[in-house]
Amino acid sequence: MILNKPILLIEDDLVDQMTVKRAFKELKVINELQIANDGEEALEILRDDSKDIPGIILLDLNMPKMNGIEFLQEVKKDQTFKTIPVIVLTTSKHEKDKVETFNLGVSGYMVKPVDYEQFLEIMKSIREYWSFSETV
Repeated sequence: MILNKPILLIEDDLVDQMTVKRAFKELKVINELQIANDGEEALEILRDDSKDIPGIILLDLNMPKMNGIEFLQEVKKDQTFKTIPVIVLTTSKHEKDKVETFNLGVSGYMVKPVDYEQFLEIMKSIREYWSFSETV
């Protein structure tokens, strides 16, 4: 997807984590998938000098400890991480969440569908967009 950089998935739901893994396998995405269960854990991963900085972050909004909005507020303040593209993958259809995340600089906002085939299409569009962006 993003050259050889890892992809950071911030998602507390194990079923959703497995769904992303399954979609990546089907789409032949070979990038390392780093998984954080909440925003605090994601910040630890980002600040770990032994790990590569991700090429993209897939972010859920509704999580314990530090939710997606709080994570965005932190990560966008940091000069090292603020340019990493963030795609929100959430069940939230609230306009307020969309507006707030775009104001915080996200690159995209996708509502997670219940149907796996629809989810796979969303993941395909993310992959294609970022693959195209790399070549431009």
